[in-house]
Amino acid sequence: MESSNHELLLPLVQEENICLPLPINVVSKYWNINLPIEEALETAKQYPSNTGSVLIEGIELAERNGLVCKIRHSSLPELKKIIDNGIPPIVILPGIPEITQHASIISGYDETENTILHYIQKGTQEGEQQEGAIPQKIFDKEWSEDGRLLIILAPTDIVSSLNIPPNLDEESNRLCFISEKLNLQKNTNEALETLKKAVNLDSTNFTALHLLAGTLNSQNSEDCIKYYQKSIELNKQYFLSYNGLGNFYLKSNQFEKAEPCYTKAIEINPKRSARIYKNRAYLREKQQKNLEAKDDLKNYLKLSPKAKDRGIIEQAIREL
Repeated sequence: MESSNHELLLPLVQEENICLPLPINVVSKYWNINLPIEEALETAKQYPSNTGSVLIEGIELAERNGLVCKIRHSSLPELKKIIDNGIPPIVILPGIPEITQHASIISGYDETENTILHYIQKGTQEGEQQEGAIPQKIFDKEWSEDGRLLIILAPTDIVSSLNIPPNLDEESNRLCFISEKLNLQKNTNEALETLKKAVNLDSTNFTALHLLAGTLNSQNSEDCIKYYQKSIELNKQYFLSYNGLGNFYLKSNQFEKAEPCYTKAIEINPKRSARIYKNRAYLREKQQKNLEAKDDLKNYLKLSPKAKDRGIIEQAIREL
């Protein structure tokens, strides 16, 4: 099969909103469904201080307009099968420093070049779609960090024709997305109950376990430890759980436990977070590991060159 047979032509879309994220809008328009931006703008009033996307709001808007959604922990072979069936999947990938995650549309793959093709909106001209090719091994490594989460958004008959057996985690994953919305709405108790339900539905869903741990962490509950540890047992590349566990140990002054958590997260992805270096520098300085702390502060500034505390950090580097 020629590589061109593995590519989908997606529409050029500029319009987006925190409750109508670009990936949802692009995929909906791919299916010739124009989602009402006015409805998204109205919904966005619930999140006056949020600067990121509320993905589940976009998904629910698409569902109200005729599409169906599946949220799965997937695999490269399944990703390719979905593309070859004419469906552009949305995947959850690590964000750039200080952005936890981002959703990306996969527009195709090239077996000859061993690359995965991402839809890129910015920089397009004359209505042409641009694609960013990323080596398949690098894509899969990064995708695996958050458990290879994949979103299928398509008409009912198209989804049915895939003949992909339902995963036990699909409803559990959806509850995870709903819990994030509830947390943003400051409905913490409801978010906590939603995540407990997600874990009860699928006790092996490391995404649900991680989010449950994070919510408990925000309440300073030691119960978060066992859920972080369980999510790491199930996904040993889970950067976010190592980082979250490190954060809990740091704020409870358990520096000897926090440091290996941060170190493991950095081994998994040394460029994913700038703050993790600052956190590790703090605890290393407390442990009289000044040279190591100095290196961490330099890495923090390297990943976050426009940091608001740059002057303070530079002074700290000189004094270490």
